[in-house]
Amino acid sequence: MLPVKKISKSRTRSRRAHNALKPVNYSICSKCSTSKLPHAACGNCGYVNPKITLDFSHEDKE
Repeated sequence: MLPVKKISKSRTRSRRAHNALKPVNYSICSKCSTSKLPHAACGNCGYVNPKITLDFSHEDKE
């Protein structure tokens, strides 16, 4: 079936106005100064906060 009435460009574009991508805000790791996502562990050194440090070593321990 075909649409009964044409949808104007302004109506289509105003409907899609909220579909734009939002920029990602990065923060800087206080230990190694690389960029990381806020409230997440650093991918380079594993630093989260002074009490917690995650181990990212991928070595096989046998």
